[in-house]
Amino acid sequence: MREYSIATIPADGIGPEVIAAGVSVLQSLQKRMGDVAFHFRNFDWGSDYYKKHGVMMPADGLDQLRSFDAIYFGAVGAPDVPDHITLWGLRLPICQGFDQYANVRPTKILPGVTSPLRNAGPGDLDWVIVRENSEGEYSGNGGRAHRGLPEEVGTEVAIFTRVGVTRIMRYAFRLAQSRPRKLLTVVTKSNAQRYGMVMWDEIAAEVAAEFPDVTWDKMLVDAMTVRMTLKPQSIDTVVATNLHADILSDLAGALAGSLGVAPTANIDPERRFPSMFEPIHGSAFDITGKGIANPIASFWTAVQLLEHLGEAEAAARLMRAIERVTGAGILTPDVGGTATTKEVTDAVIDAIQSSNV
Repeated sequence: MREYSIATIPADGIGPEVIAAGVSVLQSLQKRMGDVAFHFRNFDWGSDYYKKHGVMMPADGLDQLRSFDAIYFGAVGAPDVPDHITLWGLRLPICQGFDQYANVRPTKILPGVTSPLRNAGPGDLDWVIVRENSEGEYSGNGGRAHRGLPEEVGTEVAIFTRVGVTRIMRYAFRLAQSRPRKLLTVVTKSNAQRYGMVMWDEIAAEVAAEFPDVTWDKMLVDAMTVRMTLKPQSIDTVVATNLHADILSDLAGALAGSLGVAPTANIDPERRFPSMFEPIHGSAFDITGKGIANPIASFWTAVQLLEHLGEAEAAARLMRAIERVTGAGILTPDVGGTATTKEVTDAVIDAIQSSNV
């Protein structure tokens, strides 16, 4: 019996709903597989915790999480708490504290889900976006001076290091190398940002020499949005900075039909610390408590979690169940269906239990 300890942090908005659904699906998968066991421990950190304690998580939060095999995260953000407090108080300290420097966001059009792209269906859009997750524009460097005065200044300093850029570039080239098309696009804005972005381009060329079997090209981030929209079939694996890949991966999720189906993984490739897995959609307070949150992103995120743990068979079984359910038209309202969160979850569990492959 292979056993794994998983920390769940449902946090805010629809996070508790989709993480609860994900835990149910993983428990069903455990029952179906018979040789794997998941042990969950829940942490009630988030905006409600902040309102009671003045912090999003306790000071020793990282120490409490350090021994887990993986972290299953819901969403962070609340209408009555400033976004910079929620993000910098919980998610980013975990990502940076555990050096989860590779943010990996697969995107594809699932069966039964309609893309807003004309004539695009399953197979036409199959990407993985790799986001540098530890520095860049979200390094947290900067400050404000002369607050409230006409001469007030705010600086946001993007930090790019040779170590940081090289390691994410190697990760992206290895990932591209492992995929059938062996194709990587490096995204920067080196025409206007002539220091950090030019260094990105230079290091990409250096690392590319280590991977002669990978075909790669470069795009400016604004041109990349056009390519993603007009020529989705020309893209496979993408690597970009923290800010650029954050924006592009949200666009990718929307082009695939809904942010409600898009997963993400925050990976420490060296496995010194637990990696964290979260749906991309955010807290979505407008639908919180209505029972219609799309759990598919949470399930697909669980696929990434399983893959990271080395449970390839379980991951493949869950992905097949997801595609079977969406292909049958059992969909939540965000992707044109009428099903509830529970109905989609029950259908995926049934697909797991009834599958013979």
